[in-house]
Amino acid sequence: MGKRLIALLRESTDFQVVGAVERKDHVEVGRDAGEVAGVGPLGIPIVDAIGKALPGAQVLLDFTAPAAAMQHLEAASQAGVAVVVGTTGLSEADLKRARELSAKVPCVQSPNMSVGVNVLYGILAQVARSLGDGYDVEVIEAHHHFKKDSPSGTAEKMAQVLAEALGRDLRKVGVYGRHGMVGERPKEEIAVHAIRAGDIVGEHTILFGGMGERIEITHRAHSRDNFAFGALRAARWVVGKSPGLYDMLDVLGLKK
Repeated sequence: MGKRLIALLRESTDFQVVGAVERKDHVEVGRDAGEVAGVGPLGIPIVDAIGKALPGAQVLLDFTAPAAAMQHLEAASQAGVAVVVGTTGLSEADLKRARELSAKVPCVQSPNMSVGVNVLYGILAQVARSLGDGYDVEVIEAHHHFKKDSPSGTAEKMAQVLAEALGRDLRKVGVYGRHGMVGERPKEEIAVHAIRAGDIVGEHTILFGGMGERIEITHRAHSRDNFAFGALRAARWVVGKSPGLYDMLDVLGLKK
């Protein structure tokens, strides 16, 4: 994601890369960020601490890991820099801390920066409400074998959207995979299944199963560029906004 973000930032007319950061033990630390991204030298060396990358920045794009993302958000809040967090796997405690830190700076946080996926959230809620309790709901997601969190943050968000639309508490009706003699499927169950294989960028299918028919809605990411384009759209939107924690629905104007 870092490489694709830098490549697309280089192609844009309204962004300038002023810093790039990696973990301390990463092999690319010290190299030119543009050369690592394959777009030619930018004169920006990759540094090993977020504080070295923030001077001169208006917005920080974070696609890292939960612990690093929270450190970066804290540093950005202290520096007065807006933030876009595309990191997945954030815990409830992380999100609570993000809300606290975003009292100082505007922050867009989303488990999926894809414009298509965020439009899909609204569609799913509408479909679920229209179908009602007569249809079983299953969420199936597939990603590359390097992905560390399971299920994906996007699948979790979809399950939450569906539960809220159906008036259910996901903590009570959510099921993550099945094994053994589990018995007949409870009507209110919302199940989430995770597949990890090869280099799958990201696929999410929501299945509504009724008696005599089923509806499947699928989003497939063909490359990481769709996440990067969404992040850049969020970056354009968030600079200059009032402090607060926003999401991609805010960016796309889809909040009711």
